[in-house]
Amino acid sequence: MVTLAEVAQHAGVSASTVSYVLSGKRSISASTRERVEHSIQQLGYHPNAGARALASSRSNIIALMVPLRTDMYVPVMMEIAIAVATSARTHGYDVLLLTGEEGPAAVRRIAGSSLADAMILMDVELHDERLPLLRDSGRTAVLIGLPADTSGLTCVDLDFEATGALCVDHLAGLGHREVAVIGEAPAVYERHTGFAERTVDGVRAKAQEAGMRILHRPCEGGYAAMAGTLGRIFDERPGTTGFIVQNEAAVEPLLNLLQQQGRAVPEDVSVVAVCPEQVATQASVRLTSVAIPAQEMGRRAVEQVVAKLAGRGTDEVELLEPVLTVRASTGPAPA
Repeated sequence: MVTLAEVAQHAGVSASTVSYVLSGKRSISASTRERVEHSIQQLGYHPNAGARALASSRSNIIALMVPLRTDMYVPVMMEIAIAVATSARTHGYDVLLLTGEEGPAAVRRIAGSSLADAMILMDVELHDERLPLLRDSGRTAVLIGLPADTSGLTCVDLDFEATGALCVDHLAGLGHREVAVIGEAPAVYERHTGFAERTVDGVRAKAQEAGMRILHRPCEGGYAAMAGTLGRIFDERPGTTGFIVQNEAAVEPLLNLLQQQGRAVPEDVSVVAVCPEQVATQASVRLTSVAIPAQEMGRRAVEQVVAKLAGRGTDEVELLEPVLTVRASTGPAPA
């Protein structure tokens, strides 16, 4: 088993320098740090977790709070979680996954113990009840999501307002003037979940600029719920020619129902989705979409945490720019 002394000898530095590189307690020059890290990798050195925690007052664990709710699309949440775990491992951290809907209690549990060095919070609401306690605790934390008040917080997210605006821009450019937004389940809006609220805000603001009429209808997803929602949309706005879908579970039912009604996509109706790339490309009609950059969100959150733990990070909001990919589901509005 490789020892710290052997790493020091291989790197040509003192044992204390290796210890400082591992603990982050002191500033080490970039060249020395790289030499030590290279030796660690070459020799396959793994510090004793218990001894390291005692010596550095750190656990080298990041707590990831990701409530798994039935009204959320779990594959996206888990893709972000896997990205967090994978990225954390490359920086020498393990991940403690908290999946319950504990709210502030989970923050209190982590902040009041030595279970983890930092926290990453997902499923962030505009007025998230976890945040006052998080601010008061002074513990290192990063949010994957954007609350209404970001002061004193570090946040990483897709720019969902820009995402909504981008979808409207695309449909407006094709001549669509009556557009319906099929949103997440009603409970998501009742909780004022940040990503869903911000997407609708972006849609409405850009639609007003473009002279487009918007109808927003939450939907539980699934065939029966989608059938009821679609029926109400065409009852209220018979001239609807465009759909923006932010609900993965509603995508395929919507496409099937439109086909059954004799509405061809994209000749009669255009559909734009905010969803993972896999959902868009594997749909029965390949969907024009804005992808959810789950892996980048997870990776950037970990990088922000690591920087803050090393004393290099600052409180900031990092919004990832949305990218719209045109496929087979959108076309010019019918005359």
